[in-house]
Amino acid sequence: MSARLLICAALLPLAGCYTMYPRVELPETAAEVLMPPPPVTVANGSIFQSVNYRPLFEDHRARLVGDTLLVQIVEKVSASQKSTSSIDKSGDVSASVSAMPFVSPKAFARATATGNSANTFAGKGATESTNDFSGTITVVVRQVLPNGHLLIAGEKQIGVNSNVDVLRFSGQVDPRSIQPGNSVLSAQIANVRVEHRGRGAQADAQAIGWLSRVFLSVLPI
Repeated sequence: MSARLLICAALLPLAGCYTMYPRVELPETAAEVLMPPPPVTVANGSIFQSVNYRPLFEDHRARLVGDTLLVQIVEKVSASQKSTSSIDKSGDVSASVSAMPFVSPKAFARATATGNSANTFAGKGATESTNDFSGTITVVVRQVLPNGHLLIAGEKQIGVNSNVDVLRFSGQVDPRSIQPGNSVLSAQIANVRVEHRGRGAQADAQAIGWLSRVFLSVLPI
């Protein structure tokens, strides 16, 4: 009996290391708050009523807080840089003595001096970066700025088996850039923030363990 207790005690820490696979985060449904009834407006006999006014011919484009907008993510950034430099320098020096008073010319047969120098340098460098991102996401208007621009933000989560892909998008839209069909290109949105992350076994396999990160930060090379 005591041996079984020891085995269970040894396996207990291993059970705590088990990681539950993530799931799609569903928004919590808060309790419905009862709103006070709107004040009753007395009809003034006019056809135009400001309370329930809606344009007769209205394009269904996002313009108010809470409206939805389809964003077509088309982000393609490519940058490259190359540099080449070279230096080549050389020089020669020679000297000799052929005659001197009261000294025989034969003594200067080996009185010569020569020298040369050379300096060569060559260097090359190249940098290239390419980023291509495409997709669609429906966002919600969070705020309307005084100039009419719309602050939008949205999130999309897709869970398949034990993996969850999360896509977040936010930015500032000029209503004049919204195309028919209530859609806009991400290239026409300012202050774009795009985040695409994964949670689950695949994301864990691509991440470096905490112990490896410690050694990477400590090792001098």
